[in-house]
Amino acid sequence: MFAIIETGGKQYQVTEGRYVDVELLDDAADSKVVFENVVMLVNGKKSKVGQPYVKNASVEGIIIKNDKTKKVLVYKQRAKKGYRRKNGHRQNFTRVMINKIRTTAKKAETASEE
Repeated sequence: MFAIIETGGKQYQVTEGRYVDVELLDDAADSKVVFENVVMLVNGKKSKVGQPYVKNASVEGIIIKNDKTKKVLVYKQRAKKGYRRKNGHRQNFTRVMINKIRTTAKKAETASEE
């Protein structure tokens, strides 16, 4: 089973027990995070596509670390003009371990517990 979630203006395919690198989140390491914007759920041959999001679906995970990617060099040059600029960039990211893909809302779970 996997899901496609949306966070930070991008979409990511996630699976339980795997980690994914997403755009930087404001939470600290070892904190719990829940992604409510689930675009698609796939379970074998069954799939649900949201319009724009799947209702009552969420993805839970734990933040492993906040880090930076490898440096990317940006080099600009104008031929025969003596213009050269070299610049580097490291994008921030958050690594999240996906624990649970939920297909029903938490309200249904709390109602069944009572």
